[in-house]
Amino acid sequence: MASSKLKGSGIGFVVVQAILLGLLFFGPVRLNAGEAYGVQNTLLQWLGYAVFIVGSGIAIIAALNLGKNLTPLPRPKENAELVQTGLYLWVRHPIYFGLIVLALGWGLVQQTILVWIYVLVLIIFFDIKSHKEEKWLSERFSEYKEYQGRVRKLIPWIY
Repeated sequence: MASSKLKGSGIGFVVVQAILLGLLFFGPVRLNAGEAYGVQNTLLQWLGYAVFIVGSGIAIIAALNLGKNLTPLPRPKENAELVQTGLYLWVRHPIYFGLIVLALGWGLVQQTILVWIYVLVLIIFFDIKSHKEEKWLSERFSEYKEYQGRVRKLIPWIY
């Protein structure tokens, strides 16, 4: 019964997201394991830690803004309400935006090509995941189309 309830919930997206975040933080950081680290810019590393912290804060605040609507699954809960306040005034998927900012910060900390590839794949993944999520949100909430026309998807004022 539990597996039939999860089917169609978007659990596959959650699994892929966990794998991508795991790669970003715990995966290899160099294309060649024998490759030595290049010279890393310390200032960029400190900037990266700051960006990482800002991204973490954005994701946490966005999760708090969702309140009882928060779910790890991309399909909205049965009793969900459409949240258009807090960070949701500025971007439709602020948790994903926060995770993107966090990932960009981690890229600055690590400063390797492979980590930047993970960051790029994660950004593309969130675009794909949010597209599917928006289909479900449009089906659930009649006012979602108007919200889409007013608020950017993943990056405030840009995209």
